[in-house]
Amino acid sequence: MPKLLVLQVAALGHDLVSSTCPKLAGQTWRPAESVFPAVTCTAQGTLRTATSPGVHGMVANGKYFPELAKPLFWEQSSNLVTGPRIWEPARSRGARIGMMFWQQSLGESVDFVLSPKPIHKHGGGMIQNCYCRPRDLYERLTRQIGRPFNLMNYWGPLASRKSTEWIVESLDSVMRTPEWAPNLLLGYLPHLDYDLQRHGPGSEKVAKAVEQLDTYLSQIIATAANNGYEVLIAGDYAIGPVTSDPVFPNRALREAGLFDVVNVGRRTYPDFFGSAAFAMADHEIAHVYVPNPDRGKEALQVLAALPGVDEVLDAEAQRERDVFHASSGNFLLVANPGRWFAYPWWIEKEEEPDFASHVDIHNKPGFDPCELFFGWPPPGVSRNPRRVRGSHGRAGSDRQVAWTTTIDLPENPATFLDLAAALEAWINQYI
Repeated sequence: MPKLLVLQVAALGHDLVSSTCPKLAGQTWRPAESVFPAVTCTAQGTLRTATSPGVHGMVANGKYFPELAKPLFWEQSSNLVTGPRIWEPARSRGARIGMMFWQQSLGESVDFVLSPKPIHKHGGGMIQNCYCRPRDLYERLTRQIGRPFNLMNYWGPLASRKSTEWIVESLDSVMRTPEWAPNLLLGYLPHLDYDLQRHGPGSEKVAKAVEQLDTYLSQIIATAANNGYEVLIAGDYAIGPVTSDPVFPNRALREAGLFDVVNVGRRTYPDFFGSAAFAMADHEIAHVYVPNPDRGKEALQVLAALPGVDEVLDAEAQRERDVFHASSGNFLLVANPGRWFAYPWWIEKEEEPDFASHVDIHNKPGFDPCELFFGWPPPGVSRNPRRVRGSHGRAGSDRQVAWTTTIDLPENPATFLDLAAALEAWINQYI
């Protein structure tokens, strides 16, 4: 039975490859229009189901849960992605499936899984750990590689190529170990994204990050070939330059009396139970939820007039873009090129919640790229959004992703969804 490695590379845009390393890892790279919204969880949901976000439900990196009156980001349950997986027919025929470092992978219908899952201590701080199945997988990989996975290299001010390096070594180990080696292995390499957000396309540090990626991809392609694996490598989104200040939809909604807060001392925290409207910011897009429908028109007027907002998509407009789902906002905002959406609702520093100065991807009701920078005093993170130089979420001809493969697929799938459908067909035929 054939074996295939599917590798998703964060922020691998076709323009980036063409301008910095056209023969990255010695491969020929083809373009495809990214899924919209062009963010991690949405792309991975599409690749594993070969369906649009409006079907699989991952319409952003976060989801708003009306039952809890709370948006949650980077939750890991596979149940958040709805629909059959592209590997299910092959698995029913006896094929073994592995998934490493994908979002929403816990509980997935695969034979083994590895994903960072730290233990947050009651007294503060955390114990670094990875969830795995089988239960000894992470321990054995740590022994083979010679060190544990360092979560600090995966996100935060210390995020770096070291995260990709460990993942590449773990994928190598899995492919070389007969008792593990699955017929379909899905992996994820993150580090290119960090410097693109920190420094923007065209920077010397991004060029260096691409050089590092060239080394890692060359290594893993060689390991795959030596162990009987075909490969498919694809970017999930392309990052564009940030050229102006971010947009603060929650500040505008609060000023209009639509976004409510709870005061705890001088700090403010969002009141999602009492707010008539709020925005779940995620890079260049933001889902706006309007729990009080009587004030929907007012919220629309506020947001449509906000400088930096390119589009305000209502439910019908979202359906036309194949992104509307029960999880979607009443409105979906798209930022102008060069802008992005920041989650803060406060202006005065005294009002900021305690989590603003820390890496806290689960409590913040929006994605915070400022977590890639140290603030003062360290180890706190920056609260200066002007330091961010790259963002993503928009889709179009200027944001195509790069992909390459050693298997026989159609030459020019127009979109990421077409690529996922072609991959599904190949798996069903050959694995």
